[in-house]
Amino acid sequence: MSYEGRVMCGYQGWFRAKGDPSGNGWVHYTRDPQFKNPTVDFWPDVSEYAKTYATPYKFANGSTARVFSSYDQSTVDLHFQWMREYGIDGAFMQRFFDVTRDPKSRREGRVILEHALKASQKSGRAIAVMYDLSGLKAAGEDCSSVIRDWKELVDQLKITSQGTNQTYLYHRGKPLVVIWGLGFPDRPYNIRNIGMEQLIDFLKHDPQYGGCSVMLGVPTYFRELSSDTLSDPYLHQIMAKADVIMPWMVGRFSSLKPGDLDRYAERVAGDLAWCAERKLDYAACVFPGFSWHNLAKTRTDLSNGALNSNPRQKGRFYWDMISQAIAAKSKMLYVAMFDEMDEGTAIFKCANELPVNTGAAKFLSYEGVSSDHYLWLTGQAGRLLRGEIAPDAKMYLQTDRKTLKTVRR
Repeated sequence: MSYEGRVMCGYQGWFRAKGDPSGNGWVHYTRDPQFKNPTVDFWPDVSEYAKTYATPYKFANGSTARVFSSYDQSTVDLHFQWMREYGIDGAFMQRFFDVTRDPKSRREGRVILEHALKASQKSGRAIAVMYDLSGLKAAGEDCSSVIRDWKELVDQLKITSQGTNQTYLYHRGKPLVVIWGLGFPDRPYNIRNIGMEQLIDFLKHDPQYGGCSVMLGVPTYFRELSSDTLSDPYLHQIMAKADVIMPWMVGRFSSLKPGDLDRYAERVAGDLAWCAERKLDYAACVFPGFSWHNLAKTRTDLSNGALNSNPRQKGRFYWDMISQAIAAKSKMLYVAMFDEMDEGTAIFKCANELPVNTGAAKFLSYEGVSSDHYLWLTGQAGRLLRGEIAPDAKMYLQTDRKTLKTVRR
């Protein structure tokens, strides 16, 4: 498998429920054990899940509002089944720095990755590991634990050596590993002293665990080293050692700002030219909308906590962004994100019927479009990317799945 010509989604897999096998109670749905203060802005459509968990909330008809747990294999199986059903190529499995710190956390953190590996083989979807440096401290830590983690994934999980069942994503003939979080000024660590060159060298050249392609997740304005990007030119030195660049665009462009999508198109075109000059590949980042109203109420470090701060417009914003990225000749798309209800970027099935007794918490619906609308649009994005369908600015308005059926790959 190669990334070129594919649409891949970021996959958090971090939702836990009270009563699930993890024993961790509510995680990422709320920051309190009683579920009094939800931290998600969307509510999942759980009508197809094998296992669900009761919350304190009710729907208007009096029935209990339930949620899923990512810790259940059946949940991950269903998510990858949806990817296959709608023609989505696969997922980058988020692996946060905290998970890599010690053997116990690495072991526990492998549960969802193991679920995804099995699910990818059942569904014929691709997976790849994305190391997110969020959690790396300002001093006394470097990326050596990431190296240890990758060794364990290769040795114990056999992540890249599944024989005829191999579903790990390769790029230019090599397993693709992602490192996300370089060059953001709000991070406590200094990119010069976290061992990044050693990590990239290990992934690319180690005789036993290397031979990988490396993708780096960087800020939007990486070229200028300005705005949302550190001014340190060392970032460009690190990027030169990679194979693929993926700039994080979430929150940088909005459906509420006139001309913003034209600005996005110019940004992608400029990025592609910059990367081509340096013989780097490029993955354009697209997202359906943004909202972290409930999450922001529980934290002091998050700004712009308005509900629906970047409206989806029933898929118009998402499809326009996809169309612009492909028109600019991006050959790879990164969708942020598959299951991110915390920040309102989820593309998987979310509900239009919402709990009613939620107190101060507020939730968003899918504006009346079907719960699979964004899954379907993501599948159409892959077809457009590969030239299987013609550009259609009004694709987001289409709802007839019979006449516009996604071709399964």
